[in-house]
Amino acid sequence: MDRSSPARSRRFAPALALAAAAALTLAGCSSDSGGKDAEEGAADASAGKATTPRMTVALVTHQSAGDTFWDIVRKGAEAAAAKDNIKLVYSNDPNAGNQANLVQNAVDQKVDGIAITLAKPDAMKGAVAKAEKAGIPVVGLNSGLSDWKKLGLLQFFGQDESVAGEAFGKKLNEVGAKKAVCVIQEQGNVGLTQRCSGLKKTFKGSVQNLYVNGTDMPSVKSTITAKLKQDTGIDHVVTLGAPFALTAVQSIGDAGSKAEVATFDLNKELTKAIQDDSIEFAVDQQPYLQGYLAVDSLWLYKNNGNYSGGGEQPVLTGPAFVDKSNVDRIAAFAAKGTR
Repeated sequence: MDRSSPARSRRFAPALALAAAAALTLAGCSSDSGGKDAEEGAADASAGKATTPRMTVALVTHQSAGDTFWDIVRKGAEAAAAKDNIKLVYSNDPNAGNQANLVQNAVDQKVDGIAITLAKPDAMKGAVAKAEKAGIPVVGLNSGLSDWKKLGLLQFFGQDESVAGEAFGKKLNEVGAKKAVCVIQEQGNVGLTQRCSGLKKTFKGSVQNLYVNGTDMPSVKSTITAKLKQDTGIDHVVTLGAPFALTAVQSIGDAGSKAEVATFDLNKELTKAIQDDSIEFAVDQQPYLQGYLAVDSLWLYKNNGNYSGGGEQPVLTGPAFVDKSNVDRIAAFAAKGTR
C-alpha cells in the first residue's frame, strides 16, 4: 500500500487532530504512568504532563504469554498516560471469559475509562454492557473492527484485517508466490481468521490454513516443520505475528525447505530478519499508535467531549508494508520498542 497516498493521509487525519488537541493542554513538567518502566518507555514520546485531574484508565487485552506485539501496544498506551496525567492499569488474558472478568474488575474499581480488544466479541458483550451501565466510557483497539459499534463502544483504533489480508495476497502475487500456508495461532480469533480469508480473496495461487497452538512455541515449530515436509510445494509460509514468523524460519531450516516467510506484525527481531533476508516482508499495523490513541482518546473524551471518527468511523492504523526498501528506517524505531 502507498504510504504517502491521499487516502492514507485522510485516514490519519483523526490521529493528527488528536495530537493537536492534546498539545494545547500540556504543561512543562515531568510525567509518569505508574512506574519507572512506564516513565522510561514514554520518555521520548512525552514532552510534559497535562494539568487536568488525575484519571485512571484500564487497558484490557487478549495478550498471550510471550507475544511481544503487546509490549509495543502497552508502550504506546504508557506514553499517552504519562502525557495525560493518567494512571494506566494494564491486564490481559487470552481466554475470552477471563478477559471479560478483567473488564468487570475494572468496572468494580470504578475506573474513568476502559480500552479493550475484541478478539472474541460475543464473550465481551456482558462486561461491556456493565461498563456502559456504570457510566464508564469504553473504546476498542486492535481487534473488533466489525463489532465495536454493535457493542456500543465510543471509538475504535486499529487495522481492517480483511483489507490487510487482501493487500497481503496482492503482495504475494507481486513476489511470485504460487503456494502458501497461512498459520493461525489462535482458533476463534476473528481478526486472525479475517487476515487469512482476505489473503485468499486476492492471492492468485493456492493457500490453506494451518492451525497451531500459539502458547506452545516448540509445538508451533514442529507443526510447521511437519507441514513443510509433507508438502514440498509450499513456497511461502504466512504467519500472523512476529514471534511465529521467526519460529517459521527455524522450521524451514529443519524441513530443508526453500520456502520464504512473510508475516503480519513487527518487532525488533523481525526487522533484523528482514534486513538479513530471513523474512521477505511484513505488514505493520502500528501497535504503538493503537495503544497511544486508545488511551489518549479517553482523556480527550473526558476533558473535551471529543469522538475520534465522530464515533461513526474507526481510526485505521494500517496496513503498511515493511520490506528491504524501507526496513532500515523502521528498524531504528523498532530498536526502541515502538514499532
